[in-house]
Amino acid sequence: MKQLALTILLATISISAHAKKECTSEPKDKWMTEEAFKKKVEAEGYKISKFKQPGTCYEIYGTNKEGKKVEIYFNPVDGSIVKAK
Repeated sequence: MKQLALTILLATISISAHAKKECTSEPKDKWMTEEAFKKKVEAEGYKISKFKQPGTCYEIYGTNKEGKKVEIYFNPVDGSIVKAK
């Protein structure tokens, strides 16, 4: 019974850790505007089909300069990539 409880606890912690990306701790007044961010990313060769702002990240779905599909989380302060799929 203790093993089952421990397994459930570890699974819950793991899911919680992956559920929310932490891209920055800076306040929103330090973030790039959505317009400036989109221009920066497009200048790097990305085509944005969907833009989201979940929590402390900017997230895009689209294609890279090679035409491959991407899902990328960015730091909204400097536009650096935090996680890419």
